[in-house]
Amino acid sequence: MNRADAAPAAEELDERGRAAELARRIEAFRASYEELIGFVPPRVAARFDSLAETDSDLLVAQEQLRSLAMYPECLDQKTAQLILFGILMSKLSDAAKLHGVAARRAGATEQQLQATVNLAALFGGVSVANRAPAVLDEINHLMQRSTP
Repeated sequence: MNRADAAPAAEELDERGRAAELARRIEAFRASYEELIGFVPPRVAARFDSLAETDSDLLVAQEQLRSLAMYPECLDQKTAQLILFGILMSKLSDAAKLHGVAARRAGATEQQLQATVNLAALFGGVSVANRAPAVLDEINHLMQRSTP
């Protein structure tokens, strides 16, 4: 796939219309973070700001891929977010907390988050279990910060 394949409809617009359409799509993708976790994470916001100015086509392509992967029709959002939370916990990624928030906002309980941590620790090791209390505390803190 090349860049031209990523957004064929946008290429048919005149340059001004194309720029307006890209800006609209970028804003919709930004809003999807607000809907998912209640805010736009700082690194995501920085990526949006940078690429919106330098390569908006790439930003839209990245977000299209994210949307296709994160919103499968066969999984409800709570399940998808618990899976992402577990994967990221097993990798000791700080992004795990964001998907923990998304899972909670989608209806997951603290018990379900803990069970997911336990599964991640089974294959990720004791480091995952050791990090879990701090991550779960951060999730609770971020839940207070996020918009309803």
